[in-house]
Amino acid sequence: MTHRVHPYAHRLGIIRDWRSRWFGGRGGQYQQFLKTDVILREFLTKRLRGMYVDSVEMERGQNNYRIIIKTSRPGMIIGRSGEGATKLKSEILAIVTKAKLPLPKDFRIDIEEIKNPESHAAIVAYMIAEGLEKRLPFRRVMKQTMEKVMQSKGVEGIKVTLSGRLGGADMSRTESLRLGRVPLQTLRADIDFVREKAYMTYGVIGIKVWIYRGEIFANEKGKDQK
Repeated sequence: MTHRVHPYAHRLGIIRDWRSRWFGGRGGQYQQFLKTDVILREFLTKRLRGMYVDSVEMERGQNNYRIIIKTSRPGMIIGRSGEGATKLKSEILAIVTKAKLPLPKDFRIDIEEIKNPESHAAIVAYMIAEGLEKRLPFRRVMKQTMEKVMQSKGVEGIKVTLSGRLGGADMSRTESLRLGRVPLQTLRADIDFVREKAYMTYGVIGIKVWIYRGEIFANEKGKDQK
């Protein structure tokens, strides 16, 4: 009997760290902190769509709260002379205030640049979604994107699955392509996985991307790549 396990959750505590890092004390703190994280993560996923964001991480101390946004195009979020980042911060504060949730006074947003975007599944998945939404043939989009990713430094394998009304067909189906190796059961394998959606006129197409970036050993833990 097989079980489908999310590649990120499968490696938590081995080669991956949590994307929300804090400790909930007594007096309902855990519920409040968790609710804040969920609300802000949902908002940022919608708000930053199209800005080539790889991940959103949250860190909370006793008197501070930090949101780390990792993106390949930081200029799109920061905006001219920091206007975009200031607006985003005020929007987050408005959402938290409306939900009546506590937020420390020392609250900041850090935007980090990703140097090798083709080796990150979230950015690759958005590139595929963008191609599909432009009405390009799905097989061409898959093949061209995968070939581009395989030329990227450190990438040893990629697998892409599309499901839905591909090409506008009446009946939905699933198509998969793989290049190189993608060892899902090896715990030290650095596998980046993400789900994305392409919004078409005839419905939604689901996109799944797995990228294998070599193996991470004990002395290399914490590094992005081998």
